[in-house]
Amino acid sequence: MIEPHAPAPPGSPPSWGGPCGPEAPARLPVRPAVGRFLVLAGVFVCAACGLVYELELVALASYLIGDSVTQASVVLSVMVFAMGLGSLAAKRLRGLAAAGFGALEAALALVGGSSAMLLYAVFAWTGGWGGLWADGPRILLVAFSLAIGVLIGAEVPLLMELIQRVRRQDPGGAVADLFAADYVGALVGGLAFPFVLLPFLGQLTGALLTGTVNAVVGAALVLGLFRRDLTRRARWLLLTANAVVLALLATATVLADDFERAARHAVYGQDVRVAVRTGVQEVVLTGDADGRPLDLFLDGRLRVRGSDERSYHEALVHPAMGGPHARVLILGAGDGLAAREVLRHPGVRRVDVLEADPGLARLARHDPGLSTLNEHAYGDARVRVLSGDAFHRLRATPSATYDVVISDLPDPGVTASTKLYSQEFYGLLRRVLAPDGRLAVHAGPVDARPRAFWTVDATLRAAGLPAVAYRVGARDTGPGPGSVPGPRRAAAGPPAPRGWGFLLAARTAPAPRLDPAAPRPHSLTPDSLARGVREAARTRMAGLPPSTLVHPRF
Repeated sequence: MIEPHAPAPPGSPPSWGGPCGPEAPARLPVRPAVGRFLVLAGVFVCAACGLVYELELVALASYLIGDSVTQASVVLSVMVFAMGLGSLAAKRLRGLAAAGFGALEAALALVGGSSAMLLYAVFAWTGGWGGLWADGPRILLVAFSLAIGVLIGAEVPLLMELIQRVRRQDPGGAVADLFAADYVGALVGGLAFPFVLLPFLGQLTGALLTGTVNAVVGAALVLGLFRRDLTRRARWLLLTANAVVLALLATATVLADDFERAARHAVYGQDVRVAVRTGVQEVVLTGDADGRPLDLFLDGRLRVRGSDERSYHEALVHPAMGGPHARVLILGAGDGLAAREVLRHPGVRRVDVLEADPGLARLARHDPGLSTLNEHAYGDARVRVLSGDAFHRLRATPSATYDVVISDLPDPGVTASTKLYSQEFYGLLRRVLAPDGRLAVHAGPVDARPRAFWTVDATLRAAGLPAVAYRVGARDTGPGPGSVPGPRRAAAGPPAPRGWGFLLAARTAPAPRLDPAAPRPHSLTPDSLARGVREAARTRMAGLPPSTLVHPRF
């Protein structure tokens, strides 16, 4: 039975959600001051949840698709645009603000809470298909950004209507109160995502829990505070909708671990042996059983491929060791494989591995497969693992500390690595190098991305480190270390570039050569090194500007 109420004045908006029009005061079960506080508290929680959805889309898209700057720009710009659309659309709901807000929060909790799982599912099970499905994650990212943005944008007009119906006040003061609660909530959500939700719950469970909180708070605010403004039918509809949303989110939370394992197998194949999340990244090891080569993925990017990693690491390390090499600094390479090659050379007294993720170095020390591959390099007393920001470490390092620096970092096109391919960073490396020291840089595939490769060369020269380029071919067409800007399917995917490109730099242009006193490499020879220099020179692009911190070129 619908509760009786007075008819609305002619021309006023219809009040389908309840008996009170937009100008009528709400019939609250509490005093207006308490009701106003509860509305602002709801604004606070909803704002926090909205920002978590936003950050979760940015983080997951960066992980799955790559290039965090582009993904953040797409998500934020589309979402802000959609918020404007949602605000305009909400004008038509002013007459049923309570019911509209309740339905809105249920929809937002379902869409935002499930967005991470659905985006990951589309990537995992369609990422290797051709045609439209190849862009499925990007399309879904834009769709979620639009939907969540519209729903978040519609919140503010409805909340403004509700807070005014609790207690009529000056519009300017009401707007100030509303946005103050909104911005403080956004601050809490923005801090909770990287420091609480992501490290302790992960992206999937964190998003589902956020949706649950969103649904509970939205339903409690409307059904608890504004229930007298709703018809009995509206109350039951909202209660049923929120119960369904909570049941779906709870079911997804219970199944999240099983889903993640199945999706991981779909991405990496069935031979995933280790999958751990350190404080910095997700580390996945595949293979190393029944004769299958070991592959190492960091945040989905292939960093070590056991079938040809020796070719890569020999080409990276041995030309740089052709001069003095008593003191060596390795940037990245927490897997210990570059250290393995360094330790083959007689006369090495000290090897510092500067790795941003100490968890990876621990795994490389203790995992049977990876420690066997690196020949237990971390068990050597000469090897020391350093952690922390590379810029800060190098600033605190005395001049001329190292004879050799090996830079084994992801491609410069990976946003997190861009600053480590800057003129400022290479200036720091020049300072810590001995006068006759050498720097070896993995600069990405010269054949597939020549502009990025030769930009690294231009940047080294701008820092006072002229370089000689060389390339080494891979055995097959599979992706090489650091080459993929996001996870790849184990059995399918776009063709990857052949070979790797390197730069050997010093204060005066060095001549790449192999140390005659060192054991002979398995795959690299003086002839193949000289051929690699000639092949790289044919791709040279002159006149490129250097990359800097304030003007990255990659």
